[in-house]
Amino acid sequence: MRYDFGSDNTAGMAPAALQALVEANEGYARAYGADHVSARAADLIRQRLDADAEIRFVFSGTAANAIALSMLAWPHEAVLAHHAAHICTDETGAPGFFGSGVGLIGLPGFSGKIDPLALTAALDEPEVGHRQPPAALSLTQSTEYGTVYSEEELRHLIEPAKLKGCGVHMDGARLANAAAAGFDLTQIARLGVNVLVFGGAKAGANCTEAIVMFDKSLARRVDNRLKQAGQTASKARYLAAPFLGLLESKAWEQGAAHANQMALRLAEGFALGSPFVLAHPVEANAVFVRMPPEAHRRLNDLGWACYRFDDGSVRFVCSWATADAAVDELLEAVRGL
Repeated sequence: MRYDFGSDNTAGMAPAALQALVEANEGYARAYGADHVSARAADLIRQRLDADAEIRFVFSGTAANAIALSMLAWPHEAVLAHHAAHICTDETGAPGFFGSGVGLIGLPGFSGKIDPLALTAALDEPEVGHRQPPAALSLTQSTEYGTVYSEEELRHLIEPAKLKGCGVHMDGARLANAAAAGFDLTQIARLGVNVLVFGGAKAGANCTEAIVMFDKSLARRVDNRLKQAGQTASKARYLAAPFLGLLESKAWEQGAAHANQMALRLAEGFALGSPFVLAHPVEANAVFVRMPPEAHRRLNDLGWACYRFDDGSVRFVCSWATADAAVDELLEAVRGL
């Protein structure tokens, strides 16, 4: 089975990330995040975002999201998110686990973007003692369906949430792809996001993500919270080093730009040379195609890993490592179905 398009998680580490990990292994360094590698990587993230923030590196995106949300909502409260968001569909109740009962309220919207009217309706729901009221809004950039929120679209979601007193979390597992598509990272803090998960794994790092707390009050006792959650690395430089390599070399942006370019190449091939139609706009590194179950099964039988998504479409994801030749081979296989 070939996993070229199964997920951007199936690609290995980018050379710059791997080299930085090797270099961080030399000699000795202070433990538990007090090392020079972690400090330098955090500074580079702050520079990309053009914002002051407290930053911690953790082992997974699921933990990063769930811990971030636990900072914004009490156990008797809930988080508003798109119903297809990763926190709603793929994290096995982690927000509720880390948040000691925090709930999730799924909202509709085309192609992974929350419908502003649906958000307004949820925010205007009367508060009663029998259900969890919303205390936070979670946004995904780029979305689970490979689309990218514009600054204006985000503002129309964040402002009403803030007016209701909600905190705002952004899941940036594929933030690099959104940036490569033209999204201005420096607007995240200015738009009012309280806490951001700055993606590493899907951008070419190992299994590491960064929690970025623009609201520094959230960082009070955050190290205690991370330790209790099993997310404090004694040799923390190994979590930070891949970020350092990717950001210093600009491979974080360049790899994402390449992934987006490969997705466009793949989408054009589907549009021009196959009977299968695109299910969503292709704005980042993912391509979703309407494909009957039998055709999907035959493609899998030919050795191409691709998965049916929540809306019934079949997803193909490109990464920093996706090759032109692999795109062409996949399209050739599709044309022969």
